[in-house]
Amino acid sequence: MKQILDNPVWYALNAHNDALGQVSGGSCWFRPEVSPFAGVEGAALEGLPALYEAIPFDNHVIFVSNENVAIPLPWKLMAAVPGNQMIYKGPAFPASEGPLAVPLTTEHVAEMVALTSLTNPGPFETETIRFGHYEGIFDNGKLVAMAGQRMHPEGFAEISAVCTHPGHLGKGYARHLLLRQVNRIQQAGEVPILHVKADNARAIGVYESLGFEIRTEIFFYVLKKNTD
Repeated sequence: MKQILDNPVWYALNAHNDALGQVSGGSCWFRPEVSPFAGVEGAALEGLPALYEAIPFDNHVIFVSNENVAIPLPWKLMAAVPGNQMIYKGPAFPASEGPLAVPLTTEHVAEMVALTSLTNPGPFETETIRFGHYEGIFDNGKLVAMAGQRMHPEGFAEISAVCTHPGHLGKGYARHLLLRQVNRIQQAGEVPILHVKADNARAIGVYESLGFEIRTEIFFYVLKKNTD
């Protein structure tokens, strides 16, 4: 478990997410329209130069690692975001009561992008929906809350894009959708995980109350090819 979860991008793209990106030698990345995440097979400082050469586009990438490192040239570091990786340790198949959760499809992408742009739960692109299992809650025909799946290494599934419109906070929508994801992942015989910014104490507290525990620090490095 330690090796897989310490390097989730690598193990996701070498398992269930292999159709959504590319692996080249010891480098890997999702297609930009799916996710900006990238990774390397081994140690960050050893793999980052090869990743720079391997990626065939100039879009920014988010390098995900459990290592706190100084990013080497020729990469240009745009931001370094400390996070926590959390793993579900709560009751099996938790029940959740709430409003109807509607499966989200490509026809909902524009609303999903708008909601995630407003609430900023993490990167959400035009084809992020291809990770699958997205559900939403609607109010008067408008999408007001959602959650889904993202990285999917063997034996684990990451819950992602958990968000609620500011006008609908306090109604338990995020809790309801998150527990539905936990239940679905456990039904598939896998373990739910998620990632959260280290300074988001409110979200961490909510996740802990639902049965998640902090497993390790994880870092999100926003990088761009240095074209100066």
